[in-house]
Amino acid sequence: MILKAIVHPAEEGGFWAEVPALPGCLTQGETLDELQANLREAIELWLSVDDEVSATHPKDTVLELTV
Repeated sequence: MILKAIVHPAEEGGFWAEVPALPGCLTQGETLDELQANLREAIELWLSVDDEVSATHPKDTVLELTV
């Protein structure tokens, strides 16, 4: 999977970044190398969230997809 992150300079120094395809997935770092490492971790954590999904109707089905 390839994701794009938008990197912004932080007012207090360093950088912060957001991943538009993953709402709420953002992080910061003092250097671009630190930012990249933090982005990988933030993306992994965002993707690992396992929301409890419960069927609202007996005939409903929950599908799990790998992308």
